[in-house]
Amino acid sequence: MLWIDGLWLAFVVIWVIGAAKIKRAERRVAGWPRLLQVALTAAGAVLLFDPAMNTGILGVRCLPPSAIFGDLGAAITAGGLAFAVWARFVLGRNWSSQITLKQEHELIQSGPYRLVRHPIYSGVLLALLGTAIYIGELRGFIAFPLFVAGWWLKARVEESLLLEHFGEPYRDYQRKVKAIVPFVV
Repeated sequence: MLWIDGLWLAFVVIWVIGAAKIKRAERRVAGWPRLLQVALTAAGAVLLFDPAMNTGILGVRCLPPSAIFGDLGAAITAGGLAFAVWARFVLGRNWSSQITLKQEHELIQSGPYRLVRHPIYSGVLLALLGTAIYIGELRGFIAFPLFVAGWWLKARVEESLLLEHFGEPYRDYQRKVKAIVPFVV
C-alpha cells in the first residue's frame, strides 16, 4: 500500500503547489450540486482510503490477492495520476478545484484536452479505479461508482457554465471531443 500512498501523496503535493499559481475567479458555481459532488466524493474517499473500512462485508476480497492485481492496480493508478497531472499543467492558471470562470478564461483544447474535455476527471477516476483494483476489496468497488457519480455531476455543471461562457466554440468542442472516456463518453 506504500506504493499507492506515495503516488497519491505526490499527486496532492503537485496539486497544492499548482493551486498557488491560478488566476483569480470571476464567477463561481455553488449550491446543492457542489454539496452533492463533495458528499459523494468524500464518501468514496472514506471507503477507498480509510483502512478501518476493510471490516465486515466491505473488507471482502473481490479480487484474489496476487502480485498481478497489485501491479496492475498500481500501474493504472500511476497512469491515471500522470494523465491528470499532464492535464493540470496544460490547463495552467485556468484550473480551479471548484467550478469557476477565471479572469480571461481560456478554452483549452490542446494536450490531453484533445482526447477528452475533462482529462483531470478522467485521470483521477482512472487512478481511483486502479487503487480499487490494487486494494481488491468490496469497499473499493463500492467507492468507485460514488466517485464516478460525483465527478460526472461536476462535469455536467461545468459544461453548462462553459457553454454559457464560450457559446458556439464550446458546442463545437463538445461535438468533436468526448467528455470523460476518449471516443466513448
